[in-house]
Amino acid sequence: MLARLTSNRTSDYQPSVAWFAAIGGIWVFVLIMLGAFTTSIGAGMVFLDWPLSNGSLNPDGWLTDIMMFAEHSHRLSAGLMSFITIAIWLYVWAREDRKWVRNLALFAVVLVFTQALVGGLRVLFDHLHIESIETSVGRLFAMIHACLAQIYVCTLLAIAVVLSNRWINWHGRAASAKIGQLGRWCVGLILLQLAVAAVMRHSHAGLAIPTFPLSSPEGDLLPPLWNFHVSIHFAHRVMAAVLTIALGWFALAIWRDSSVGSGLKAGATAIVTLLVVQIALGASAIWMIRDPYVTTAHVLVGACLLATTFGTTIWANRRSMSSSA
Repeated sequence: MLARLTSNRTSDYQPSVAWFAAIGGIWVFVLIMLGAFTTSIGAGMVFLDWPLSNGSLNPDGWLTDIMMFAEHSHRLSAGLMSFITIAIWLYVWAREDRKWVRNLALFAVVLVFTQALVGGLRVLFDHLHIESIETSVGRLFAMIHACLAQIYVCTLLAIAVVLSNRWINWHGRAASAKIGQLGRWCVGLILLQLAVAAVMRHSHAGLAIPTFPLSSPEGDLLPPLWNFHVSIHFAHRVMAAVLTIALGWFALAIWRDSSVGSGLKAGATAIVTLLVVQIALGASAIWMIRDPYVTTAHVLVGACLLATTFGTTIWANRRSMSSSA
């Protein structure tokens, strides 16, 4: 049976594989939204056990209690995401001829199980506190969990993109090396910003500086008092300013390059649009004292901004990726 499947491998466009990978790429944003909402309302430890919730797959009251619903639906969605990822890997392994694409699908499986394990350790070790940095071992795992989620988004998106018809049958013009390099820098900066944001959120430092855009009610540019919480919050604001410049530069380079097609230019427009929305949501989260729905939207748009920048960068580097594969 396995030999028959592998004999049908091909690098031609296969709609069923491509669409299934795309569905997986979309579902991961549902998972991120549920995870962000769970953190925003402080429901991450509503269940003290794992992988079950109060010892059950269907704990009493989870459909009527918002805290229980947020955490348990996140766990159920994560379980479904694991099955989707495994199915994508099996499908790609059986039908895809490009070895690097098969390896990418395998990496997604390793990543989703690592993510599940880290999420579980966040629950199981939350009772262990680290006094020197005023946090718990569980929260450290929560920070890692949030960072891995963003890498997972990029991995699933990459699989969906390279299986698409436009990628496989692409005959367009290549973007300049400068655009490809700018895109890679921007992706790296966004990942760094999201890591800073994860530390800030799970250190409960989201309101360490309670005013915006200035850093105090008296109008100070810099915070008048400093500690870890203020420092990580201020670093998040500085990184936001750096990203605004970098992403604006990236988008402008794409718009001004006559060799790129309409798809990349649309990606640049989407990046700038998402950036503006993200800044507005970040400011609103402070002005509205971290309203959970606004905060969740801020996290979700951040993931969308990463995905859009990453996808645009992949397309900008398509020729070099294909030639080295």
